[in-house]
Amino acid sequence: MKALLVNGSPNANGCTFTALSEIANTLAKEGIESEILQIGKKAVAGCIACGKCRDTGKCIFDDSVNEAISKIDSFCALVVGSPVYYGAPSGQVCAFLDRLFFVGRAKWHGKIGAGVVSCRRGGATAAFDRLNKYFLMNNMPVAPSCYWNQIHGNTADEARQDAEGLMTMRVLAQNIAWLAKSIENAKTNNISLPTYEPRIFTNFIRQ
Repeated sequence: MKALLVNGSPNANGCTFTALSEIANTLAKEGIESEILQIGKKAVAGCIACGKCRDTGKCIFDDSVNEAISKIDSFCALVVGSPVYYGAPSGQVCAFLDRLFFVGRAKWHGKIGAGVVSCRRGGATAAFDRLNKYFLMNNMPVAPSCYWNQIHGNTADEARQDAEGLMTMRVLAQNIAWLAKSIENAKTNNISLPTYEPRIFTNFIRQ
């Protein structure tokens, strides 16, 4: 079993990375591998609603989104970390997730999701809520912790002093591991995901 940890911060080794590293270290103790995907400082295109992915199964913008999509089957969980910008996740990670979920669609169903945010002071819960929406509308069990998944600090050194934040990350990782093992055990015992009825799309404008 393996988890994909997405670092939505432009800073490779900052506060968000500190939180994700705590999760990765705890997952390793639970016997679960992890891979950190760093979005970095490059521009991430937003979805342009071209619909090409319906035919090809990948995005026309060939970047880290397609890299993640190509590996979906090898992951049991997706953890998305982001700094807080004006009470929201970074623009890069939102653009990344818009395309990742639009292209990936049902491939994420049944995989575990979790959002993690880092901030200097405020706006964490609003950003956390935004991240969770991606998982909740894509049939992904959302892993809990003992508090909102946030870490505080303006630098990685300060984040490492947030004892409660780091504990929250470790508890989150333990719950991810427990859910992953439970899902794997269910598969072993022929307990599969629900068979969903066909999607119904209702527009609010009638003719």
